[in-house]
Amino acid sequence: MKYLKFKNHSEQVTIGKLVCVGRNYAAHAKELGNDVPEFPIIFLKPASNVIYSGESVIHPTYSQDLQHEVELVLYIGEDVKNATDEIAEKAIHGFAVGLDMTLRDLQFEFKKKGDPWTLAKCFDTAAVLSEVILKKDYQLRGDENISLMVNGITKQNSSIKNMIFSPVEIVKYIAARMTLEKGDLIFTGTPEGVSKVVPGDKIEAVLENIGNIKTNIV
Repeated sequence: MKYLKFKNHSEQVTIGKLVCVGRNYAAHAKELGNDVPEFPIIFLKPASNVIYSGESVIHPTYSQDLQHEVELVLYIGEDVKNATDEIAEKAIHGFAVGLDMTLRDLQFEFKKKGDPWTLAKCFDTAAVLSEVILKKDYQLRGDENISLMVNGITKQNSSIKNMIFSPVEIVKYIAARMTLEKGDLIFTGTPEGVSKVVPGDKIEAVLENIGNIKTNIV
């Protein structure tokens, strides 16, 4: 069982499901040769995938192309189903920065066969999290910078204003299809610049005013 870590807050909250949005930045969709979606593309990760800043990402032996994806993460602080804009906004209790680590070679292989992406997205240490900053301590502007460096070299650098679907739109879309519960996390998609990492690489990710992650690949 995994628990969330909060800034300036001591409540113990069990991590629920990780609901992830694919292709939420047009430039990232294009860099992978995909169409820009009309609706959010949704996949899941289990809570057992989660590690925190300072812990190491373990490179699976069965992949030759592990890639980083830095994302704004939404913390769902109350149960929500079939939400209005107001209810969706209220359900978002905080924010974090996350890494959706992806086995790109497996993902392309599964897509080519028409199979689910699950094993390309779900493996131990595949979801790296910062602490959660609660909304009472920080109100999201919607234009925060999001960036990632590998070995000190900038690979991803964008703004969350470039997301195709906003946090409220994402929560509404998901909650119309499955109940979101306290402790769930929503990974909102990654900007362009994803790249391969190998054992020994050091990653630093920053989401302006929200958090940062430092991890390494082993």
